[in-house]
Amino acid sequence: MIPLWQGSCNQWDCDEMGHMNVRIYVEKQLEGLVTLAHELGMPEAFRPNAPSTVVPVDQHIRYVREVLPGKPISMQGCVLEIGESDAVIYQEMRHSDGRLAAAFRTRIAHIDTAEGERFPWTAKTRARMEALKGETPEEALPRSFDPEKPGMALKDITLDYAKSIGAPYIGMGAVPPAHCGVHGWMEASWVIGRLSDMVPNLLYDWRQRVGEASADNKRMGAAVLEYRLRYHRLPRVGDRFVAYSSFGGVNGKTHSLVHWLMDPETGRPWATSEAVAITLDLDARKAVAAPPEMMQELEKIAPRGLGI
Repeated sequence: MIPLWQGSCNQWDCDEMGHMNVRIYVEKQLEGLVTLAHELGMPEAFRPNAPSTVVPVDQHIRYVREVLPGKPISMQGCVLEIGESDAVIYQEMRHSDGRLAAAFRTRIAHIDTAEGERFPWTAKTRARMEALKGETPEEALPRSFDPEKPGMALKDITLDYAKSIGAPYIGMGAVPPAHCGVHGWMEASWVIGRLSDMVPNLLYDWRQRVGEASADNKRMGAAVLEYRLRYHRLPRVGDRFVAYSSFGGVNGKTHSLVHWLMDPETGRPWATSEAVAITLDLDARKAVAAPPEMMQELEKIAPRGLGI
């Protein structure tokens, strides 16, 4: 593995749960990807006039230990797999004491910046990738997802289908220039970021009722443990998006939700994702098992049926 990034968590990187927001994790992961591109002999990949670049198409994220304000963190990574025009990259974020904070397994595609079409790696880049091949540490392996499991067929991911199963509408928005990279596409960090912004429309009142149902009326929040995201198309400035959610299931103290970020103009997906989360006691910073009746209520609020 090679070093890709080093910095710290700022107060403004954190959300209402008191820890670093999921958007910031991906923001730093993408910054590490820029460093990796330089190491692969593609220093122009993230500059405005680049003929080609790399973009994430499928990503698994595992959050292992909270990152709190003021904490120093660093990132290193390697190459796991090499395809003709894609590759799987491993990146890990660690605390200053060496403990794992988060791990990212990202399938990237090599595309031309004019049309967004995939094309093969150069021999030079492939050789550099081979020199950086490594393995995912045992402690960072996926737990809740098989990142290679095929998702839903693209033709089946439609706005009409989300509405037909009664999936709740959780938010909408439009892409501003500040959320786009140099090639004009919305940055992947803002895909997960905007979903994070919209989830309270689904869960805020439910979390309050979970707290009220506890013996001492705990202050409740949530923490995501794992995320899988599939990026089908990246929107551009001025494009609109809407989001719908569905209950994915419950396993012990964890529950999962599937989110679809959709194009209201075409009814097709921008991105689909699944998040495995815990209900978090905000004062004790510990996971709390929501009562079965509250999970049943959540499934009524967000009926099953959406897939990634």
